[in-house]
Amino acid sequence: MPSDADDAAQSAMKTLPAAALEQVAGYFQALSEPTRLQILNLLRQQERKVGEIAELCGSTAANVSRHLSMLQQHGLVLRESRGTSAYYRIADATVYELCDLVCGQIARQSVRLIDERAAFFPPSKPTAAGKTSP
Repeated sequence: MPSDADDAAQSAMKTLPAAALEQVAGYFQALSEPTRLQILNLLRQQERKVGEIAELCGSTAANVSRHLSMLQQHGLVLRESRGTSAYYRIADATVYELCDLVCGQIARQSVRLIDERAAFFPPSKPTAAGKTSP
């Protein structure tokens, strides 16, 4: 059963002014790049150093730092300096709920598309020789 907080969150977008909608769009823009999503997945497991993230992503440290900067700007990750290294961790784990929601929707759309296309290609019937025929 949805709580009052859930109801308030669901109706929040309806009343947002244009400036706030720009912030929301920026948040989604931060999530719109595959490398940034890969970084978020890596940070789901544990905090990591930039070099480690870069190695796991198959990217350069400079490129990963640029992506991490954008994620940090939108409040998705936190940076902590320890000696000469910078460690990053997730700032708000609810981003994974959002990503899981989107992934589930894409999976449902894919299944629906496969089902729709299957209507054009009926199952083949095996012939006496073991081959299939239309």
